[in-house]
Amino acid sequence: MFVRVKRRQNKDGTVREYLQIVENKRIDGKIRQRVLCTLGRLDQLREGQLDRLIDSLAKFSEKQAVLEQAEGLFAEWSRDYGPVHVFRRVWERVGLARILDKFCSESRVEFDVTEAVFAMVLNRLCNPQSKLGVSEWAREDVYEPRFSELELHHYYRALDFLAQRKETLEEQLFFQGRDLFNQTVDLVFFDTTSSYFEGEGAKEFSRHGYSRDHRPDRVQVVIGLLMRQDGIPIAHEVLPGDTPDIKAFLGIIKRCRHRFNIRRVIIVADRGMVSEKTLRTIEEAGYEYIVGVKMRRVKEVRDIILSRSGRYQKVSENLRVKNVEYNGKRYVVCLNPQEAERDAQVRQQVLEHLEQKLKRGGLKGLIGNSAYRKFLSVSGDTVQIDQERINEEARFDGKYVLRTNTSLPTNEVALAYKQLWMVERAFREMKCTLKLRPMYHWTESRIRGHIMVCFLAFYLEMTLRRMLNEVAPDAEYSKVIRDLNRLKAVKLNVNGKEFVARTELRGDAYLAFKAVGARPPQRVLQL
Repeated sequence: MFVRVKRRQNKDGTVREYLQIVENKRIDGKIRQRVLCTLGRLDQLREGQLDRLIDSLAKFSEKQAVLEQAEGLFAEWSRDYGPVHVFRRVWERVGLARILDKFCSESRVEFDVTEAVFAMVLNRLCNPQSKLGVSEWAREDVYEPRFSELELHHYYRALDFLAQRKETLEEQLFFQGRDLFNQTVDLVFFDTTSSYFEGEGAKEFSRHGYSRDHRPDRVQVVIGLLMRQDGIPIAHEVLPGDTPDIKAFLGIIKRCRHRFNIRRVIIVADRGMVSEKTLRTIEEAGYEYIVGVKMRRVKEVRDIILSRSGRYQKVSENLRVKNVEYNGKRYVVCLNPQEAERDAQVRQQVLEHLEQKLKRGGLKGLIGNSAYRKFLSVSGDTVQIDQERINEEARFDGKYVLRTNTSLPTNEVALAYKQLWMVERAFREMKCTLKLRPMYHWTESRIRGHIMVCFLAFYLEMTLRRMLNEVAPDAEYSKVIRDLNRLKAVKLNVNGKEFVARTELRGDAYLAFKAVGARPPQRVLQL
C-alpha cells in the first residue's frame, strides 16, 4: 500500500488535490491499482487532520514506537564489564585486597594503593599496556568507579610500594593459599628466564648475559619462578642479568625453604639445567630432584640405560615407565606408545625420500641435510643407507629419560616431570600474554614492582583456572575469558536520568561467575 495524490480539475479551471490510499494488485498478469479509500482534500487535511491521523496510526507501528521511545534515550559510552567483576572476586578470595589494605593502614600513603595495584594486575590480564596506557585504560575502557580517582603517578608509586613489600606479600599469599585450598607443598617446580630492557635498565643489576629472548644486544635481568604442584606460583626472584642458573636456583630454594617452612623439597627441572656438577651441587645442598636427561648426549644413558631389559609399567594410555638402577644412580625410562608410532612414521617417510634422492644422485645435498645425514654411511665415493644407524635411532622412539634421587614410586616420578609444563607455560604467559617484556623502567624499585604485578596477574589467572576446573572440568579457559570480555557496561541517559545497563551473558561467560561463586552484575543500575 502507498499514499497517492489525485488531482481533479473543476469546471472553472481550478485544481483540487485529494489524498488516497492505493494498493497494487496483479490481475491477469498485469499490475492494476485499486483505491482503498480517499482520505479527503489535501488542503483541508493539512490543517491538522492529517497529523492526528498519523499519530493515531503510529500506535500500531512497532518501528515508530521504538523511535518514539528512543527520542529520550542516549548511550554515552560502552566499557568492559566482565573481567573486572570476576577477577575482583578472585582478588578478594585469595586475600590480596585484605593483605594490601593492611599494608596501607600501616603506612602513610594518601591514595588507594590497593586499587592502583588491582588496576595494573587487571590490565595485565586483559590488555597489557604501559603505565600511561593503564591510566587511560582504567579511566576510559573499563567500568570500575573505584578506578576514577587514580592518576598516572599513583601507578608508579604503587610499583615502589609493591617492591618494598614483595617478600611479605608472597609469604602471606602462600599461607592464605594453603588454607584456602588445603594444600601440602613437598613437590616444587623451578625454572629461570630472562627479560630484557629497552634502554639501560637499572645499573644495579641490568647486565648482559645469556638471553633466552635471543636479544644478546640488550641488558637484562634473570627471573626465577617457584611453583606448587598445582601450578600456583609461590615466589619469584629478580637477579642480575649475568647470574648463572644454578646460582639463581640454589639461592631461591634456600631462601624459600626457610620463608615458607617447606619440610621437603623435590626439585623438578628440565634437561637444560642438568649437568653432573649441577646435580652434585643440588645433592650437597640436601635437596631431592627429578630432572630430564639428554638421551643422545649422555653416553651412559644412550649405551646402557636404554639397553637395559625390563617390563614397562602402564601409567596411562600415553605413558609407560620403567625403573633402571645403574652405578648408584636411579633412572626412569618413559615411553609414549603414540609418540613412538609417530616417530617411526616420520623416519619411514624420510627414508623413502632419501632412497629416491640416492637414485637421482646429488650426494652433496644429501650429506649437507641433517635429516638425511644421520642415516647415511660414506665410504670414498659411495654413499648408502646405514641400517645400523636406523636401528640405533629407533631405540629413541617415543622415549625420554629422567634421573632422580628420590624414593618416589616410578609412576609418580614420571607424572611429576610431566607437570613441569606448568612452569614453562607460566613463563610463556608472563612474557607473552602478560607482556613481561620488554621493560621500560630504569630504577630497581620500578623493575621489581613491574615484575611483581606480572607475578600477581599470573597468580590470579592460575587460581581462576583451578576454580573453573572444579565447576566445569571440560571448559576451555581461553574461551571462557573471550566470552567474558564480551560483557559490556553501557551508560544510558533516559529522559535526563543516568543508568548503567549491562549486555547479556554470551557463550561460556556464566561459567566464570559460577567458578568464583558470584552472580553477574544487575541488568540496570541507576546512577
